[in-house]
Amino acid sequence: MKTSSEIAEVLEESAVMVRRTFLLLHKAGLIEQRKGPRGGARLKLTPKQIGLGDVFAATSGEWLVLEDKSVAGLAKKVREDALEAMNEHSLASVLKRKKKAK
Repeated sequence: MKTSSEIAEVLEESAVMVRRTFLLLHKAGLIEQRKGPRGGARLKLTPKQIGLGDVFAATSGEWLVLEDKSVAGLAKKVREDALEAMNEHSLASVLKRKKKAK
């Protein structure tokens, strides 16, 4: 398990931002967390099982609210298609590309 501070240091971000993101990822079932001195977070699934769309959906919140039902239906379909396209790429494939680029 990695702590929010450890991850924040690697990402060069604030630990608060990492903790807030952890909360969203935990609610979506993508990570598990443990409190205490040996606490931290880790993926609940393998990186191959988590798509970029899963992460986006977990962290993006309310995407778009429209009153016009016909436009809202179209926007919902566009979002679903975008998530499906993002999920063609897993965390594992992103990590592989990142390592290759170094």
